[in-house]
Amino acid sequence: MALSDALPQAWPEERRRIVRDSIAVGVATGTYGVSFGAVSVAAGLSGLQTCLLSLVMFTGASQFALVGVLAAGGTPAAGAVTALLLGTRNTLYGLRLAPLLGWTGWRKATVAQLVIDESTAMSVTRDHRAAARVGFLTTGVAVFAGWNAATAIGALVGNTIGDPQTYGLDAAVGAAFLALLWPRLKDRRNQVVAVGAVAVALGLVPVTVAGVPVLAAGGVALLAGVLSRRQDPTEVPWPDDVGGGR
Repeated sequence: MALSDALPQAWPEERRRIVRDSIAVGVATGTYGVSFGAVSVAAGLSGLQTCLLSLVMFTGASQFALVGVLAAGGTPAAGAVTALLLGTRNTLYGLRLAPLLGWTGWRKATVAQLVIDESTAMSVTRDHRAAARVGFLTTGVAVFAGWNAATAIGALVGNTIGDPQTYGLDAAVGAAFLALLWPRLKDRRNQVVAVGAVAVALGLVPVTVAGVPVLAAGGVALLAGVLSRRQDPTEVPWPDDVGGGR
């Protein structure tokens, strides 16, 4: 549903509040890039490859998925497919955002790089287009800048501390996945899917190569989505989910 282009009387104050909250979300979220930079280098990527991944891919869950598969000994192809499966949710965000933001042509193609959980959360709850655009752009740019800067710092640290297992960095990928998954487990159906995915993955670990169990677990989620047409209440993030709504 498209939003109104009319500006409310208190728009200047509302805009300042949205910018303030969006920057706060961007700074808080961007700092997690340090963890990605460190675990990416620990997984075998170079510092340059790590930084380019954040610059081009720019979706935390998919990035952690890719380096997680590589760290487990999986092939780049298996890591890429896993990352792609997780990244499909951004497509759903885009379908929701397109009529709200109202951009077309090259503008639409350009801002597509900023479609992430946080920018979606800071725009979908607005009641007019200008507010939605400010929330989306400010949050997206803030997270992009912070995430890429923090990735570079994490990659540098990862290159200088030596063996990552000494500091427990080899466990950071699993911890990051748990943090990404936890908010989704508020829904009972997601809890059932999670249990099924874990069971399938654990069953395949002894008999398949690294990366395949992750893909199979993702297949469990896809199958659940096909068989159940109920909307997932945790799919579209809201400001409270990322700490921005105040």
